[in-house]
Formats: sequence, structure tokens, C-alpha cells
Amino acid sequence: MANTPQRADAAGSIYRLAAVAFGHPLAELQQALVDGSFHAAFNQPWHQVTGREWPRCEPSADFAALEAGYIDAFVHGRRGKPRISLLAGEYEHLLGGQTRPVFMLNIQAFYRHFGLHAATKDEGRAEEPDHVIDMLEFMAVLCHLEARALERDADPSPYRRAQRDFLQRYLVPLLNAIHHDLARQKALALDATLIRMLEDLPEWTRQQLAELEARVGPYADASASVSNRPRSVAQNLWN
Repeated sequence: MANTPQRADAAGSIYRLAAVAFGHPLAELQQALVDGSFHAAFNQPWHQVTGREWPRCEPSADFAALEAGYIDAFVHGRRGKPRISLLAGEYEHLLGGQTRPVFMLNIQAFYRHFGLHAATKDEGRAEEPDHVIDMLEFMAVLCHLEARALERDADPSPYRRAQRDFLQRYLVPLLNAIHHDLARQKALALDATLIRMLEDLPEWTRQQLAELEARVGPYADASASVSNRPRSVAQNLWN
């Protein structure tokens, strides 16, 4: 469990590349899967963090197959609904008794605390703070902040506590829910690399959470009971 900026950057690369993989496919991704450059880019930080090689999977036959498999799995594959939702708010048990708007506000509060804002129309996807891509990108930002703190011999604990809390409350439960839905699918045409990622990320993020708790202490929910009042993270919880 190395305490170095290089390791924090490697973890951030895993989150960032996973976010790229779960975006709507582009022809460039298909090419990177075919020529092995995506695997090489992902395997390097994966090996650095876990000590294991990440298996390379057979790519989709062509870009059309990659995109069709993605749409079938994540957009409207069954009765106009995704077979597997990438939105946390679509999983009732993840809401914890909150309304979805409050759930979304709580996630956005994490982002705002670290100076992040939702994309506008000319910056990419419409605002979906509970989308797995947004959550993965947020974790990449926190890892970057942790690495830079380590480089200048500053205290990385605030960023580690934020990672711990966000993993515990949002990303780990979402990845577990996605993995559960994945296991129920039959004849799924999703690209094998994406399937492998959905299989491996839940365990890896749980390991990350355990390591963070070993460094900065266990997660403790500030509220003993669930309510529909947003939990403010504007109170410098990680400072």
C-alpha cells in the first residue's frame, strides 16, 4: 500500500480510463481496443496498483458492433429501457429512502465542494451527476488532488476522506448494482472489455475503500436516520 503520488495517479488513471470506456462509443475507442492501445493504457496503472496484469479481451468485430452492444446494454435494449442502468438513481435501493432529486443534490454537493460543475450543452453530456461516468471522473479528480498534495508534502487526508466517503456512499454501491444486473443478462452483445471492466471494478473499488479506511479511519455516516433533507458537504467535512 505505497504512499506515493505515483500510486495515487495510477488509481486516478484507472478511474479516468473506466469513465472513457463507459461513454457512448466512438470509432477511436474501437480502434484502441483493436490495436491494444486501450489495454496497454489501462493495464499499466492496474498493474501498478494491484500487482496483477489486466487480461486483454477480444474486441468487438467492428465499430457498429461495439456501438450496437453498448446501446442494447445501456440505452434501450429491452422494451425501450436499458438492460443495465449506469444511473444510480435508477436503482431504488440505492436511494436509501430519499427522493431522487435529493439524492442527486447530495451527489452534486460533493462535486461543488471541490469546485466542479455540471457540463453545459456545449461541453458534452447533459447533467447526470448520478451517472457512473461522472462518479468515476470525480474519483479521478480526488486522486489527482491527493497526488499533488503528496508531491508538495502536504496532508493528503482531506482528499482521502472524500474518496472514502464517496466510494462508500455512492460509487461502490452503484458498481455493485451494475454488476448484479450484468450477472442476470443472457446473450448480452456488450464488448468483452466493458464486461470485464464491470466484473473487476466492484472488487477493486472495495479494496480501495478498505485501504482508505486503513489510512484515514472507517466511514461513519453523519446521519443516524435517512431524511429528505440534503446532507450538506459544504461544512468542510474533509478539512
